[in-house]
Amino acid sequence: MARPKKYQIDTVQLQKLATLGCTNKEMADFFGCSADLLEKSYSEFLTKGRAQQKMRLRQLQWRACENGNVSMLIFLGKNMLGQQDRIEETQLEEPLPWTS
Repeated sequence: MARPKKYQIDTVQLQKLATLGCTNKEMADFFGCSADLLEKSYSEFLTKGRAQQKMRLRQLQWRACENGNVSMLIFLGKNMLGQQDRIEETQLEEPLPWTS
C-alpha cells in the first residue's frame, strides 16, 4: 500500500478561504487535497473562518440598519426580537352597509 501524500496546507490561508465562504470542496481543490482531509484534520480552522464570516455579515447588517435600511431593520426585528407581522381579524357585530 502506498504511503499517503503529505500536504502543505497553510492554515492561515485556509481560514481566510473559509471566511470568504468557500466550500470544503473548493478549498480542497485549491490545496490539491480531498475535502475529507480538510474536514478531519483542519476542522478548527474551518470553524474559526466560518465564525468570522458570520460576525462580518452581522456587522454589515447592523451598519445597514444604522444607515436607515428599512428592510434590514424589519429583518433583524423579526429574527432577533421575535417581532412578526400580524393581521388581526376583527369580528363586526353588524354587517357593513354596502354588503346587505
